[in-house]
Amino acid sequence: MNYMLITGAASGIGAATAMRFAQQGWRVGLLDLNGPALEKLKNRLEGDHWSAVCDVTDADSVCEAFRGFSEFSAGRLDLLLNSAGILHVGQFETITMADHANMIDINVTGLMRVCHEAFPLLKATPDARVINMSSASALYGTPHFASYSASKFAVRGLTEALNVEWQDHDIFVQDIMTPFVKTPMVDRQTFKAPVIDRLGVNLKPDDLAKEIWKAHLSKDVHHLVGLQFKSLVLSNKLFPSAVTRRIMTILSH
Repeated sequence: MNYMLITGAASGIGAATAMRFAQQGWRVGLLDLNGPALEKLKNRLEGDHWSAVCDVTDADSVCEAFRGFSEFSAGRLDLLLNSAGILHVGQFETITMADHANMIDINVTGLMRVCHEAFPLLKATPDARVINMSSASALYGTPHFASYSASKFAVRGLTEALNVEWQDHDIFVQDIMTPFVKTPMVDRQTFKAPVIDRLGVNLKPDDLAKEIWKAHLSKDVHHLVGLQFKSLVLSNKLFPSAVTRRIMTILSH
């Protein structure tokens, strides 16, 4: 029996991924701040699953969640999906420092805290894997997404480092680099970023769930989503960074 643990599981990409893996016979652990939404999701899943309210910014909350999950899974963790994250879109100077700091605390420090707590379970599980939700904005800093972009650069760097470090423990670490996805996190933004208007929001959570399923079967450190983004990555490799900067300037005005 395979066991998966998902942060940010109550909605969006996390919820869609839980549905997909549960349909494939996995037992899924669900973590989120939204307790009622977690219970509603767990009741929709077929099979035996587990959920707990968890705040990834709180060390005690994360520790308690892992104690509970470890009892549920008998100490096994085949796949950790770090999907918890927040987004504030707008001019850098108009976003409060509290909101900037909160993005870093959840998107980066929270993810690190979960990985740190997960390590003993991952190490004890043969062929274990971690998938971190990164972003297309980790390729080149995205205007109006400055702190979010910075947080995803950090996730990309952490992923690359742990991919090398943890191979000695039979743990494969990778990330998903995706353009905009139609999730509550994106829908609730009040600032209309030009880059969103120009590129559109063409992906749905179910699309990402399919990509995550494909990623967990691959050996790609960075799993790129969408032809549009893959083309930009190729352009970034073939041409000077000034070309990517120019593209970002056009898309953001």
